[in-house]
Amino acid sequence: MNPNIKPDLRIVRTMPAQKPGKSKQDYGTPRAFMRALEHRFGAIEMDLAATDENAKAPLWITPETDSLRALWDKFDVRRAFLNPPFGTIAPWARKCAEAERLEILFLIPASVGSNWWAQHVHGAADLVLFLRPRLSFDGKNPYPKDCALCVYNRPTENIGTRYECWDWTKEIKP
Repeated sequence: MNPNIKPDLRIVRTMPAQKPGKSKQDYGTPRAFMRALEHRFGAIEMDLAATDENAKAPLWITPETDSLRALWDKFDVRRAFLNPPFGTIAPWARKCAEAERLEILFLIPASVGSNWWAQHVHGAADLVLFLRPRLSFDGKNPYPKDCALCVYNRPTENIGTRYECWDWTKEIKP
């Protein structure tokens, strides 16, 4: 190597084109994953953000009803599931952290460096499960980011936020 030539240590990276608000936001949660959830946590009574076509519980709140304005703790249910639109997670995370009675199973990208994670997940959720393998929301391809299931108001916890890796496929009984 020629000592008179200094290598250029700058690395130029280009990010993939982002399409905020353009991606499909209403994919249903995979049925196999829901079976694993119910095996680990018990029956899910309400879906807090669903359409009539993709609801995962006997009761659900549609976009027309506006779940972010609903009083979740007033529903006569014990456990609810929430797979929010991934384009706007912060208000959903805030609402989960503010709920006082309802046990919420909150499925989100594992964006541990985001402000909403620091403010409304870490220290607010009782349990965070980092999911493996990755979920496939369209039935063809795995979601390109790691996901987490954040559990709020878990009756058996109360020790601060506990983190685990969870192979949810081992919960599914053939």
